[in-house]
Amino acid sequence: MTEQHRRPVASYKTYWEAERAVDPLSDHGFPVERVAIIGQDLRLVEQVIGRMDYGRAALHGAASGALPGVLIGWLFGLVNWLDPVVSALLLALYGLIFGAIVGALSGMLLHALQGGRWDFVSLSSM
Repeated sequence: MTEQHRRPVASYKTYWEAERAVDPLSDHGFPVERVAIIGQDLRLVEQVIGRMDYGRAALHGAASGALPGVLIGWLFGLVNWLDPVVSALLLALYGLIFGAIVGALSGMLLHALQGGRWDFVSLSSM
């Protein structure tokens, strides 16, 4: 999103105050995709790109759990003396599935434990 269409509508002294202002907007269905949190001095722009719900939390968790699962499964498969190629690929697949499941459950659990805080997804840039 270009900065030419942005207008400041509120100013806060700390990032946490700005975050607490955006969170209720997300809770009440405001289109938070159009909101940006802009820090001063260092010029941090945090573009809010959507709401965080259980589905998105599970998807983010699954994506972050799948890669370590694949790598660990592949490494364990390489130490098999009988058929390291087949076992490495098979264990990498099992690791991908297991890591994605554990990551999805962890993502949903962490989202539930936050109790409604940080109900939005954002990208930060300087």
